[in-house]
Amino acid sequence: PAPGMPKGIDGVKNIVLVLSGKGGVGKTTVAVQLAQSMAAQGKKVGMLDVDLCGPSVAKVLGLEGKEVMQSSDGWVPVYTDAQKSMCCMSIAFLLKSNEEAVVWRGPKKTAMIKQFVSDVVWGELDMLIIDTPPGTSDEQIATIEELKGRGLRGAVVVTTPQQVAVVDVQ
Repeated sequence: PAPGMPKGIDGVKNIVLVLSGKGGVGKTTVAVQLAQSMAAQGKKVGMLDVDLCGPSVAKVLGLEGKEVMQSSDGWVPVYTDAQKSMCCMSIAFLLKSNEEAVVWRGPKKTAMIKQFVSDVVWGELDMLIIDTPPGTSDEQIATIEELKGRGLRGAVVVTTPQQVAVVDVQ
């Protein structure tokens, strides 16, 4: 990272959460497509996967097996291209293998989300897309609390037309 680069998300202009009430509705696919479409428009985009127990963004982006580098300023996210138009941070990059399970309770999840927000060298980004796990639990609450007053512009709620899925997002 360049000297004087913003810490954590200080250089991020806009943040959007991608949420769902149920799993398997295509939330990660929507989040990745949103990020890729913005990058294709010339925007600098970051993706943060806060689905700590079931991270999938790295796999969808074809970044499995990549490692996060450590700098004097913090963790350097994994870039999807040589132009560094899109980067990603996920617990998947910190695990020894993609078969490794993450079974954590609230406080440990909250601490990891705080690290992703404040200890990752995101740099100057036009948009940070945050892919959350299904439901309304520790990860969503910790993420929203960590982002208060810091560029959170809104959320995209992904669902399917089945009644059980629609009820959850209402």
